[in-house]
Amino acid sequence: MVTIIGFEGSANKIGVGIIRDGQVLANPRHTYVTPPGQGFMPSETAKHHKEHILSLTKQALEEAKITWQEIDAIAYTKGPGMGAPLLTVAIVARTLAQLWQKPIIGVNHCIGHIEMGRLITSAENPTVLYVSGGNTQVISYENKRYRIFGETIDIAVGNCLDRFARVLKLSNDPSPGFNIEQMAKNGSKYLELPYCVKGMDVSFSGLLSFIEQRGPKLVEQKKYTPEDLCYSLQETVFAMLVEITERAMSHCNSREVLIVGGVGCNLRLQEMMRKMCEERNAILFATDDRFCIDNGAMIAQAGYEMFKVGMVTPWEKTTITQRFRTDQVEINWRK
Repeated sequence: MVTIIGFEGSANKIGVGIIRDGQVLANPRHTYVTPPGQGFMPSETAKHHKEHILSLTKQALEEAKITWQEIDAIAYTKGPGMGAPLLTVAIVARTLAQLWQKPIIGVNHCIGHIEMGRLITSAENPTVLYVSGGNTQVISYENKRYRIFGETIDIAVGNCLDRFARVLKLSNDPSPGFNIEQMAKNGSKYLELPYCVKGMDVSFSGLLSFIEQRGPKLVEQKKYTPEDLCYSLQETVFAMLVEITERAMSHCNSREVLIVGGVGCNLRLQEMMRKMCEERNAILFATDDRFCIDNGAMIAQAGYEMFKVGMVTPWEKTTITQRFRTDQVEINWRK
């Protein structure tokens, strides 16, 4: 039996997860929630992580009903992400590795999402749509790498949704994207927005500027409701994502789609993707917010796969990398 503890803290969520041979033993996390209309700053987010990481570690060990002596290795998020929060988590992981005399594994955050999705859904070789607050990528595995077929050329889809939520002064609890999703359910009048797909890539910044500038005026004039704007934004950005995912599927002759990342638990996105998959005789795989949203177990699972093939991080390389590409990691654990 191999038991890995994983630490995740690349953005506003701090999580500690424990995986034993593909079984999630514990996965507590805590979210830094800011007042409506505000984002989260790196220094304040890091402070939040410092306050909660040790209690979450204790909670994870208690939930898993194990002691630290039973842990085989420590995995932590090396990147990508926000510098100060990443560093906070890395320091704790390095300290525990020395105190407990355990090997340490630096994990790519994006690959953590993919491996968690594969574990939970049992998808074999899917085309992956990775959508979160900081990343938007269409990925497929080929020859020991997760290859990026398409991505955002400016801001991530989650960041686009979050920033519009700030314009509407929506609550950040549990997340701005979730609250946009709920409002969109009551919208019906579609506002045509800029639709920007460039080959396999997408662009959201122009669309966001358009709805930020015109949206509040249209609400004032009573031509559209805030719910209509949320509905229009979701329909447009999700249609763009479905289009590039379908193109990647066609290129790879794929019959599976796996959605991962925080935006991946949006039920409307899943519904649109499922319809496309049905038309192509393909299967959609997705998870709920326990595993879609940033969590420690996904880092533990990627660390578990790496540990099994001897991919332990040398001590001098247990640093952080804010810009850490998905396709930079050699995937030695997949055939």
